Amino acid sequence: MEDITKENIANWFKDLQDSICNTLEELDGKSKFLEDKWEHPEGGGGRSRVIKNGSLIEKGGVNFSAVSGPTPDKILQALNLPQADFFATGVSIVLHPENPWVPIIHMNIRYFEMSNGVWWFGGGIDLTPHYVIKEKAHSFHQYLKAACDKHDSSFYPKFKKWADDYFFVKHRNETRGVGGVFFDRLTNTEHKSKEDHWAFVKEIGQTFIPAYEDAVAELRNREWNKADKDWQKIRRGRYVEFNLVHDKGTKFGLDTNGRTESILMSLPPEANWEYDYQPINDLQKKTLYLLKKDIDWI
Repeated sequence: MEDITKENIANWFKDLQDSICNTLEELDGKSKFLEDKWEHPEGGGGRSRVIKNGSLIEKGGVNFSAVSGPTPDKILQALNLPQADFFATGVSIVLHPENPWVPIIHMNIRYFEMSNGVWWFGGGIDLTPHYVIKEKAHSFHQYLKAACDKHDSSFYPKFKKWADDYFFVKHRNETRGVGGVFFDRLTNTEHKSKEDHWAFVKEIGQTFIPAYEDAVAELRNREWNKADKDWQKIRRGRYVEFNLVHDKGTKFGLDTNGRTESILMSLPPEANWEYDYQPINDLQKKTLYLLKKDIDWI
């Protein structure tokens, strides 16, 4: 049986970062990742890898981190935890495409433990199309359901609902995209062990590449015009709003003195905020109509 230590978990995440970066470079076919190694002031550090101006990816990042130190009071209060040191490690990915027909994709999988014995896993993966295409949303959710069902048939409906509720831009009353799965604070229960949760988290990590390859297939070569690019930038603006206003991962990183450049890697290279923008065609109207919670994409 695998020894599930924080060191082994961090090493697996590093290997996943390597594997995903290698495959994305092949998939892009033009650009390569630039690596920036950094150290956390209180302990640990990470490897930020950014790719830009590619044939597929206009800007993207695949980040690994393993940091430690005293848990900030703000985090302790928010999570109702006693004072203890923390260790946090994970991989975070956001890819912004060049072609407006290709969706934005995000994944984060992480592990957190404290010196008092508290630990949990968390993560999620979701898709944010600029134009919602039902068939692509269906296929993406099929990948996630298959990954979840290997471990527990209750996971997909539960974590899909969690994603719908989490990836929601409240002030716009719309979801960030077509959702995916989201989970947090998975720890020992009567029915699930640390081994069970770790196996599930690895499954989600390994699902990223096939799900993304399917999401971009056919779309990456579809022709687009200035109106499509303008719409893409409007939708990127919504993405920025969620990440800066609602995203707990962004807040956690900043509250724990994380590296700002790595935390804000998720933001697109360009985004627009046009006053009172109104959809100019039926596909834009359809996309806004489908940015709702609780749609059964399967």
